Amino acid sequence: MSSQPRALIVLNLVSALLLAASYYASLVYAPLEAIMGAVQRVFYFHVATAWVGMIGFVVAAVAGIVYLWKKDLKWDEISLAAVEISLVFFFIAIVLGSIWARPIWGAWWTWEPRLTTAAILEMIYLAYLLLRQGIEDPEKRARFGAVYTLLGGISVPVTFVSIRVFRTIHPIVVAGANAEAQGGFSMAPAMLQTMLFAIFAFSVIFVTLFWHRMRLSALANRVEQLKLKVMQ
Repeated sequence: MSSQPRALIVLNLVSALLLAASYYASLVYAPLEAIMGAVQRVFYFHVATAWVGMIGFVVAAVAGIVYLWKKDLKWDEISLAAVEISLVFFFIAIVLGSIWARPIWGAWWTWEPRLTTAAILEMIYLAYLLLRQGIEDPEKRARFGAVYTLLGGISVPVTFVSIRVFRTIHPIVVAGANAEAQGGFSMAPAMLQTMLFAIFAFSVIFVTLFWHRMRLSALANRVEQLKLKVMQ
């Protein structure tokens, strides 16, 4: 594989700087929440990683639709890359949510609607990766992946709206308030700015990791082609 493009090298540096700035903003710039204290600072990364995770699953579903339309395996590679990266980010969001919940709810985990749908969403895409491995034919595998990510994508809006539809203890910090929520809080301007910056930073990091993953996929394809030539 050729050396990294200059744009990707710059993006690597930008991603690192944005991550460092996000840490600074969450730990220093954002004010201390009056009731929850320091643990509330987890919120900024919890929201940002959950956002990136869900966006990646949506990207995978869109790529699946395009594959079914054009039958180009490149779109299957895009879908797979998006799922792999989003699985990691979404798992981080679940872990950070548990860390936040422990002192606020008194438990690491509770089977309320948002947490339950989030766990199901994570398991759906873990199953996607496992099931793909059992299909050897590239076209059949891509067709299966396209249909699976399209159907799995339905769980993304379900997870998002769960706390806005069902009675839940999960706080609605943005776009509404829920009387059943525990741990909700009103954001000061600096808190809102920090949250939006974290979302932006992790979105850039997602793009960077996605670019690297696609380069890795291209390398894997070249290796596969060389194997086929040797076997002939």
